[in-house]
Amino acid sequence: MNAIAACIFGCEGTALRAAERSFFAETSPWGFILFARNVDSPDQLRRLTGDLRDAVGRDAPVFVDQEGGRVQRLRAPHWREWPPALDMVDAAGPHAPRAMYLRARLIAAELRAVGIDGNCAPVVDIAGPLTHPFLRNRCYGRDLATVIAVARAVAGGLHDGGVLPVMKHMPGHGRATMDTHTDLPRVAEAAQALRNSDFAAFRALSDLPLGMTAHIVFSAFDDQPATCSAPMIRLIREEIGFGGLLMTDDLSMQALSGTLAERAAAARRAGCDVMLHCNGKRDEMQAVAAASGVLAGAALARAGAALAARRAPDGADPAALDAELLQLVQGRADA
Repeated sequence: MNAIAACIFGCEGTALRAAERSFFAETSPWGFILFARNVDSPDQLRRLTGDLRDAVGRDAPVFVDQEGGRVQRLRAPHWREWPPALDMVDAAGPHAPRAMYLRARLIAAELRAVGIDGNCAPVVDIAGPLTHPFLRNRCYGRDLATVIAVARAVAGGLHDGGVLPVMKHMPGHGRATMDTHTDLPRVAEAAQALRNSDFAAFRALSDLPLGMTAHIVFSAFDDQPATCSAPMIRLIREEIGFGGLLMTDDLSMQALSGTLAERAAAARRAGCDVMLHCNGKRDEMQAVAAASGVLAGAALARAGAALAARRAPDGADPAALDAELLQLVQGRADA
């Protein structure tokens, strides 16, 4: 078997082309990620996830962003439409952790049915009054305790459904007032305030198997975005205590500067384990793969531990889960 590239890659369409298959076979990325452009029907998606794994000759993880609300790649008519997370948390009130557990467990059932075994959730960012709209209603709460409780429940629901959770965006995205797809946010909050709030949320979930970085500058610690900042990755490892596999957010996002190769190399030097590149463009993936290198040492061990955390679904009845969720959310609304 080839050495495994320290990358997670996307593909261009709803079926794997011969050139893509050859590239993935040669490069052997650690995993794959899917987007709406890759999704048509359940049968098609099962073929695609199977073909991606066949291309690398192993049971590689296949990820997706299936949060609900705007960030939902599998949609009607074949899959359930979910409201934004913050709306459901508000609707469920004190039952929010259980409601969001049930929601995550139902999402996991839909993902597993089409060969997807990783979801880029929970969102462990705390919503504040200035949180950019691209993120705000994706959050699980406006205070530390709520976010921790709901994020833990979401991670549990995914994992019980046989899907690996990826917590994001480490070490915290809630104070960003810009969209990292187009701009680089800078957070000027004092170090201790961050440790007591944003960072504390991730500390409470530091046992999860996978995490994703934030393309945000925390001026109290460094002048580089966390994804490419050795001090911030060290903080994630040592202060937050995260020992799992750390992937970057999408390197194509314009919060980062330089070429794709420069971005990947900077993230690797900073201490990220796996570089995430999402748009499926062959020339960009080649540059990212060359700059990212292969999994080795501690990063390889963390990748193995993350895959070892995969487990079969718990066998829960989706209809019963759905009925309980409806009661928690609608029952409270009717009260």
